[in-house]
Amino acid sequence: MTTDSRPLAISAPEPRSLELIFTRDALSLLHAKYRLVEADPDNIAGLGDAVLGEARYIIGQPPLSKETLDRMPQLRCILNVESNLINNMPYEVLFERGIHVVTTGQVFAEPVAEIGLGFALSLARGIVDADLAFREGRELWGGDGNAKARLVAGSDIGIIGFGDLGKALNRVLSGFRANIKVFDPWMPASILREHGVQPAGLDEVLSGSDFVFVVASVTSENKGFLGADAFAKMRKGAAFILLSRADVVDFDGLMAAVASGHIVAASDVYPEEPLGKDHPVRKLKGFLRSAHRAGALDSAFKKMGDMVLEDMDLMDRGLPPMRCKRAERETVSRMRSKPVTRN
Repeated sequence: MTTDSRPLAISAPEPRSLELIFTRDALSLLHAKYRLVEADPDNIAGLGDAVLGEARYIIGQPPLSKETLDRMPQLRCILNVESNLINNMPYEVLFERGIHVVTTGQVFAEPVAEIGLGFALSLARGIVDADLAFREGRELWGGDGNAKARLVAGSDIGIIGFGDLGKALNRVLSGFRANIKVFDPWMPASILREHGVQPAGLDEVLSGSDFVFVVASVTSENKGFLGADAFAKMRKGAAFILLSRADVVDFDGLMAAVASGHIVAASDVYPEEPLGKDHPVRKLKGFLRSAHRAGALDSAFKKMGDMVLEDMDLMDRGLPPMRCKRAERETVSRMRSKPVTRN
């Protein structure tokens, strides 16, 4: 039996790493305060009863069975640092036992919101195309280069989804004096109004917006819910900006709507990642592309470690976690976002 009184934490953060999500000082503090046991995420059960019986925390989101959880009487929290809630553990057992499941995904909200604004400005003003034309010596000067340009300021903007990312996007857009309408069936209208946006139905958001930002998580209820009919309802020339997960749209339908010239679009996410070299979206005119890099900033990753340490400290003192976002009993089983496959 160990005489080390520090709480035991199982480390299984893949596809992240501790070095990615903790600064050097934070990682030193983690090692100083906790006994860390590195584990293969696919074989937590193989750690043995001595480790499982003492484990207070799991840093990561490994697959867990009810039988493995039964061997972990001291477990207080699973700190999901991948940030997608994955259907790989019996959440009903965790809730029944009062074991917290928390995620660090809100660290990505601000950087993703910022790049979303960048997409909107680029699509509105043709920034990328104008730069390419300049490089190739075919630029158009002054007003000749602004035939299709428009302002984000004062425009009609629709946001689909109003979780952490939707709220961050609203803050980023606050200086543009835009008329912002939001569709989120999981969010009470009063909360939307408190954030200064107008609650609206999906059709109203689609048909009444110059820019439509999609920041909704993928759930069992909305996979592929934005298809050809949705794109047809959009204003001609409107911009569709996809920031959350590709599975909320019919991606072929989106490409067809852009190819027809009805809308323009930008996306940071795709049905398969990395995307095939011959995928038609690579050469699609009117489509602005980014390789799932919107939130992947080192500063964001390092915030994860700070949040994990703060919440572990709170729980060590008998308090609930407050910095990470807690999974909710009513919604966790509905989440369908694909986990990342790389940092």
